[in-house]
Amino acid sequence: MLNKYKQLIIRIIAFSTSTLAGFVVDMVVLWIFSRFVLNGTYAGQFIFSNLISFECAVLANFACAYFFVWRDRISQRSVKSFFRHYLGYNLSSTGGYFIQQGAILLFSWWFGWDVLICKIPALCISGGINFALNEWVVFRKKTPIQEEPKEEQDDATSGQ
Repeated sequence: MLNKYKQLIIRIIAFSTSTLAGFVVDMVVLWIFSRFVLNGTYAGQFIFSNLISFECAVLANFACAYFFVWRDRISQRSVKSFFRHYLGYNLSSTGGYFIQQGAILLFSWWFGWDVLICKIPALCISGGINFALNEWVVFRKKTPIQEEPKEEQDDATSGQ
């Protein structure tokens, strides 16, 4: 039981570290796209650059998760497995993104805090939900399929 909690704590630390790496990717790609590539329009600078940087961060985070954080949960490595897990990871990350945005708006409305201050607890909330989704849905531990015991068949020729 203690080993189970120790493994979970190690996984949380590894997930947090990979999330920091994704944050750096997000900020660098956002800076490049918003300043140099898509800087001509508001939509390009604030919407499309943010979307591209978010997806790059998701891909970087997923690579860390797939190859390091939850590597023991991948039973068969293949292109199909990679993209199947990536789809689930991307969906959970997108959901986490919307939860984060909602939390930022809620804290801003409720407390009147600046967006940067609101982002700190919002990241904690969305990060916790994202970790839980990855631990128990995207990279869930597969339980071995157990065969049901065969019951003896009673046929008409036996028994009397």
